[in-house]
Amino acid sequence: MYKQEIETLPLRKLRKLQNERLVQLVQRVYAKVPFYKRQFDEAGIKPSSIKGVKDLHKIPFTQKAHLRDNYPFDLLAVPMKQVLRIHASSGTTGKPTVVSYNRQDLRIFDEVVARSLACAGAKKGMKLHNAYGYGLFTGGLGMHGGATKLGMAVIPVSGGMTDRQIMILQDFKPEVICCTPSYAQTLSEEMIKRNIDPKSLAVKYAVLGAEPWTEAIRSQVELGLDVTATNIYGLSEIIGPGVSQEDFEEKGSGSYVWEDHFFPEVVDKDTGEPLPYGEEGVLVFTTLTKQAMPLLRYWTNDICSLEYDKSGKRTHVKMSAIKGRADDMLIIRGVNLFYTQVEEVINEFDFLTPNYQLIVSRKKTMDEVLVAVEVAAGFEHTNDVYRKKLVEKIKNTIGLTMRVQLAPMGSIPRSQGGKLQRIVDQRK
Repeated sequence: MYKQEIETLPLRKLRKLQNERLVQLVQRVYAKVPFYKRQFDEAGIKPSSIKGVKDLHKIPFTQKAHLRDNYPFDLLAVPMKQVLRIHASSGTTGKPTVVSYNRQDLRIFDEVVARSLACAGAKKGMKLHNAYGYGLFTGGLGMHGGATKLGMAVIPVSGGMTDRQIMILQDFKPEVICCTPSYAQTLSEEMIKRNIDPKSLAVKYAVLGAEPWTEAIRSQVELGLDVTATNIYGLSEIIGPGVSQEDFEEKGSGSYVWEDHFFPEVVDKDTGEPLPYGEEGVLVFTTLTKQAMPLLRYWTNDICSLEYDKSGKRTHVKMSAIKGRADDMLIIRGVNLFYTQVEEVINEFDFLTPNYQLIVSRKKTMDEVLVAVEVAAGFEHTNDVYRKKLVEKIKNTIGLTMRVQLAPMGSIPRSQGGKLQRIVDQRK
């Protein structure tokens, strides 16, 4: 463990710390951030009425739209002269969401990423092949700072340029790689194409995040790169990568949320009511220690559940794998559908690869989904028996009849380092 004393803090003491930090946070944002003062006043809430995390449900949610409405810097709780770094989302759907950090925020950012890397198996003295993009996106610089704090040598490869990535993996011999899971798939496939034995590489741990992924992708990456692959979770609005991390020896049981800094809730996606541990809903975070741009009850749109693992190494709560995003959920003929559900079905057939897209269209008033999926090497994509098997399995498992198009190897778009688009919505 990176910091055993905080990672194994008894829950009673952890709650006390969270309560103290939340009370200070509420008082500060009410005094310093006009948006939050309006939120509280309009809801009839006095900061003094928030005594601890049990009172969080009284506070309205902060939505992504609020960040855009206060673009670029109206949510700052510190003077601009104290800001040392500014990140932003891609802004592909309008104004980007902007996040700012002061010196203390950057120390926390480095701390939680270092903690996450250690949880993933990384150690001081190892080399990190950092294939997250550098720039306004928080991934590259975020992982870089945390790895440096842990005492790793960082190779700042950034995204794309797969030929160079593979050369560096071979020549520089890093023990750890971080990137999106879809780009790890791309690297895995390229290794096979080039007849490169993954055991010839030094890399042993893959820290993958920035998009939802499944056990099917984990299996492909672990086999193709000969690594132990774990999930790192984060989002720019909360801090970036390092909000939670899966332990390399506890794979599949969820990711530890570093809840001394980020208090998580899961709420009903329709009513916003808090849900008990174990129930699935929208993940909500309150940043307990951020100074430049703290957020209260930020609605992430990510769907998961929370649970304490009494058999785990740490006392912090675990979040399940992200099932999808609430805004990515498709409602097809009355059935709720996440693309990860289709991926799980695809993984059951050895004649298919995890490379696929869901193409959504509308015929008159009826929505339809076409599943375009590649066949594995040695299988014929024109074989109608394979196609019918997948159609039937999807119908029996998910409850929807979908059209299936089997595609030859290499025909579905691959990640070049960034997030991969799994859903192509032609209705828009």
